[in-house]
Amino acid sequence: MINVLFAAKPDSWAAYEAPLKAAFKAAGVVANIQTEFAPEDVDYIVYAPNSAVQDFTPYTRCKAVLNLWAGVENVVGNATLTIPLCRMVDPGMTQGMMEWVVGHVMRHHLGMDRNILGQNGDWTPHVPPLAQDRRVTVMGLGALGSACAEALRDLGFDVAGWSRRAKDITGVVSLHGEDGLNQALARADILVLLLPKTTATENLLNAERLACMPKGAMIVNPGRGPLIDDDALLAALDRGHIAHATLDVFRVEPLPKEHPFWAHSSVTVTPHIASETRVETSSAVVAENVRRGEAGEPFLHVVDRGAGY
Repeated sequence: MINVLFAAKPDSWAAYEAPLKAAFKAAGVVANIQTEFAPEDVDYIVYAPNSAVQDFTPYTRCKAVLNLWAGVENVVGNATLTIPLCRMVDPGMTQGMMEWVVGHVMRHHLGMDRNILGQNGDWTPHVPPLAQDRRVTVMGLGALGSACAEALRDLGFDVAGWSRRAKDITGVVSLHGEDGLNQALARADILVLLLPKTTATENLLNAERLACMPKGAMIVNPGRGPLIDDDALLAALDRGHIAHATLDVFRVEPLPKEHPFWAHSSVTVTPHIASETRVETSSAVVAENVRRGEAGEPFLHVVDRGAGY
């Protein structure tokens, strides 16, 4: 019998127990899935980084840790974790992120806030450009970023993507590395940030790089809060170089009530809702990875420890 430890916050088990068991059955994997085992009896750990399990040393026969979150920055540096770590690439999360990003890009593209917030009796018609005349840059072309870039391309936007290494997405201008970074920013009428948090990406969007963007550009960040230097962004907003920033993620969450983002007229704060791991679809990903492990096949979505994601 395969023993699978579910290691997450206690209230998560109520949501995951039935979908996980159904997913394992559908995958043809016979497993005992519980929240408690003797560590030496555990074959796989279904894991959330905020769980009580922080020392992996006792799990001597464990074959893989299967993360429930897309982000792994809170676990990838754990020195006690020496077996494969798999990040969550969940079709439901990808769909949710794509819908959120497209919604906010369209909101900024069409200037919807002008009408939604401007019900003041001023009848001033304004016609937005067509999508083909609006340049959008998606920074980060993993599963989430690629899906968003493709969806925006399909709506007719002039889309570029930037990543650490070159990517090939039909109809999307591919830019990569340090040489492509300023080019990606310089053509970003709307910038979507979907990079992971690593030492290389922290404060990537600093004052110098914000200055590379077109005047009046807009930023949508559902990726990671530390990608942006908060003070530099506020300064760019105050002088009108950046027209608006829609931010879903922050260095400290919940965002403190006294943080200037809350009161800034050119900032939209959303409470880390761009996308969540979806129980049913993520359970199927977990079950497939356990099936692969038992069949001797490569695991899906193994984290590159050196890159940090």
